[in-house]
Amino acid sequence: MKDNNTTDISFFQRYLTLWVFICMVVGVVLGHFVPVISTFLNKFEYAKVSIPMAILIWIMIYPMMLKVDFKSIKNVGKNPKGLIVTWVVNWLIKPFTMYGIASLFFFVLFKSFITPDLATEYLAGAVLLGAAPCTAMVFVWSTLTKGNPAYTVVQVATNDLIILFAFVPIVKFLLGVSNVIVPTDTLFLSVILFVVIPLAGGILTRVFIVKNKGIDYFENIFVHKFDSVTIVGLLLTLILIFMGQSKVILENPLHIILIAVPLTIQTFFIFFISYFTSKLLKLPHDIAAPAGMIGASNFFELSVAVAVALFGTTSPAALATTVGVLTEVPVMLTLVKIANKTASWFPNKGN
Repeated sequence: MKDNNTTDISFFQRYLTLWVFICMVVGVVLGHFVPVISTFLNKFEYAKVSIPMAILIWIMIYPMMLKVDFKSIKNVGKNPKGLIVTWVVNWLIKPFTMYGIASLFFFVLFKSFITPDLATEYLAGAVLLGAAPCTAMVFVWSTLTKGNPAYTVVQVATNDLIILFAFVPIVKFLLGVSNVIVPTDTLFLSVILFVVIPLAGGILTRVFIVKNKGIDYFENIFVHKFDSVTIVGLLLTLILIFMGQSKVILENPLHIILIAVPLTIQTFFIFFISYFTSKLLKLPHDIAAPAGMIGASNFFELSVAVAVALFGTTSPAALATTVGVLTEVPVMLTLVKIANKTASWFPNKGN
């Protein structure tokens, strides 16, 4: 069971860009020719949060939260420099450079192609991506770079805790600077729905299963039962988003590329900041590589969820976060190759 499920999810993750593209086509076709589906689903919402979308995002995020072992935090003191690099880059640099780079492209370099109103919402989507470092796919990137698995878990666990307290004020501040009115209650509700609840569910499930079945059963069998469920949740979520974005995409297909440019540049920029800082600090490669990956990658599930909650499924902001999903995998795989080819620059193993 373990081998089959692991193969399935690895195959899906490896070709995630292809699946996103297929979902985009399916969603756009449905949105254009069967708009009644979007109209019907939009009736089910609370505090501007789409209930169908919330359910699908829970399906996506819950299995990822199962992998977070907060007991690993007790090992933070063994090699704190890598964690400090991750925290500083993720929370003091990344959100603000994302804002700056996206503003430069959307309002200055691309002003001939994008109206100010669209630029503002695209910027909002970029900010949501920049304020949410990866907590799920980073496990994949870490594995591909032979990263220290225990240390990666600590990085993810601590970032999940920081998200609870830092995500809302950072997003509120940066969107406020952009003159985007953000309902604070909706923003907090989004974090509770898409981080606190699935995180609590993951923790409780982990404790219960490990207590009754053991850690080997949990990590090698139980967690993998949800692999296909996560895939279905992600694909259906993307289809719903592209259904709502069908008109914008059909009228402005160039905008997909325009949004992708600053997101791609930001990803490379953040990776190299973390990676070369780790080199200067003489960190081992199995810690430096995941440190670079977790900052470069995004918690796009949360970003998409909050964009939908704040601005709606059909909003340009939701489109911008979805483009983040489309660009992430090929860019991150490129960074994986760079990290692997430069492994000789670093000591071989962490402590």
